[in-house]
Amino acid sequence: MKADTRTRLAPRIAAVADQLQGLVAKGASLPPLATLAREASLSPFHFHRVWRAATGETLGRTLTRLRLSRALQLLAAGETVTQVALAVGYASPQALARTFRQTLGVTPAALRGQPAQATALLDRLQPPPPQIFQPLAVELVEIAPFEVVALRARGAFDDLDDAFGRLFGWAEAASVVDGIEALIGVPLGDHRDLPPHALQFDAAVRLPGPATLPRPLRSVTITGGRHARVRHVGAYSGLEDMTDRLLAWWWPQSGERLRDAPLHYHFLDDPEQVAEADLRADILLPLED
Repeated sequence: MKADTRTRLAPRIAAVADQLQGLVAKGASLPPLATLAREASLSPFHFHRVWRAATGETLGRTLTRLRLSRALQLLAAGETVTQVALAVGYASPQALARTFRQTLGVTPAALRGQPAQATALLDRLQPPPPQIFQPLAVELVEIAPFEVVALRARGAFDDLDDAFGRLFGWAEAASVVDGIEALIGVPLGDHRDLPPHALQFDAAVRLPGPATLPRPLRSVTITGGRHARVRHVGAYSGLEDMTDRLLAWWWPQSGERLRDAPLHYHFLDDPEQVAEADLRADILLPLED
């Protein structure tokens, strides 16, 4: 992408939103991620993150909002709950009712043939307002690929200390703890959007050489090449918000293309030794050469 990326990204995101609206109108299911990513000219790996950064909401939230908006219109016209559920892509009226209660605090049955009430609820299903991002100090850096010893963690983001603690315990037992060169994290989901049981994260340490690894530890290659690097200062739980700023503000006007490879974090401080407000971590976003 060249210098007009910012103006080109918005219509591509809008095109996907229009496609989603058309699917909802037909009661069709969501197509594969690769199809949506191709529509937006993005790699499947980065599509979810770019979507959230550009729209202010997850793809799932967008789809739910569009489905409920259409459902309100149909209910106001007198359609039955079963008819509406199937018409907007829910497998059953119970699934539609559950989403209505969770999102709007009301049952769809209570809205059937009630256009005034349904119209009032439509205001609660508007897209988020445009986000305003402060400029970032972003560096373009070239890094060589490197190996890390990784432990796949599952659970709440705030529990990642336990995963790194297990890594350090292994490193001490293997007499390699003094050789640890860096603490690396590879997010496999967004902790703001996923429940703890679905959130996965590779906690990793970089060592100067190979080591014998017991399960579940494994060796993982962090891809080299060009990266955009930005430093986050503060609680590590704010890394995703900083990533949004990188993708929504810096990237569209950078003229750079995203490489289909995972971003990673380089943790520079130990939360047990540094105050939360002073913690530092670099976000490294892979770019095409």
